[in-house]
Amino acid sequence: MYQIKAYIQFLLKATNQHGVHSPFVYNFVTKCLYDKTSYEAYTKLKHYKKDLKDSNTTLNITDLGAGSKTLDAKQRKVSDMAKTSSSSKKDARLLFRLSKYFGFKKVLELGTSLGMGTYAIALANNTSQIITIEGCSNTSNFAQSMLKKQGINNVEYKIGNFIDKISVLNDNNFDFIFFDGHHNKDATIQYFEALIPKTHNDSVFVFDDIYWSKGMTEAWDYIKNHNAVTVTVDCFHMGFVFFRKEQAEEHFKIRL
Repeated sequence: MYQIKAYIQFLLKATNQHGVHSPFVYNFVTKCLYDKTSYEAYTKLKHYKKDLKDSNTTLNITDLGAGSKTLDAKQRKVSDMAKTSSSSKKDARLLFRLSKYFGFKKVLELGTSLGMGTYAIALANNTSQIITIEGCSNTSNFAQSMLKKQGINNVEYKIGNFIDKISVLNDNNFDFIFFDGHHNKDATIQYFEALIPKTHNDSVFVFDDIYWSKGMTEAWDYIKNHNAVTVTVDCFHMGFVFFRKEQAEEHFKIRL
């Protein structure tokens, strides 16, 4: 019920590129978010999603996050996870376009899940360095085996609690950080604060499911108002965060 109300409110306030006056954001919206090109990678993502949905594998799950609203916490079929907790084809395509548009070299993903998002990011640039963290070892190992079959070799897989793994990252900064796990207000803010020191002027943060719950929306509001953040783009399912000091502080709601 919360998401329905939130979506109605979002639609009432959201605009398209014609409501954007910042050249940087206008280009981002028109050339990335609204890019209608039928990329070859989309076919690969479609086939990967189908392979997940057709899988007969059942995983024993260790869930360190907020859990699933629809799936059993202990044992889950990969086919069911692919339908509910894995990135959708639409979101995966968006992650591909985003990674291609900005040309990210160093990427961090919080929440590997079945590797759908990881695959999309990797397809955009096969020379990028991707670190992906997953709380469940069985899920991480499954995703790793699936992505290796696709020839993806530029991903480093880490297993464990997000904050523990973040605290020992050797990388000084990342071009792109995708927050896609542990849908909890306090945890999301904690990860955000912990990773702020690893940004540079052109870093991009993306938060998945910012209207997953009232708490997640409160976390999004906190992030928007952080003094390190200059521009945000709210597309309902995802929130994009920019730190460009040359940009005037602005916050946009964009319909996809």
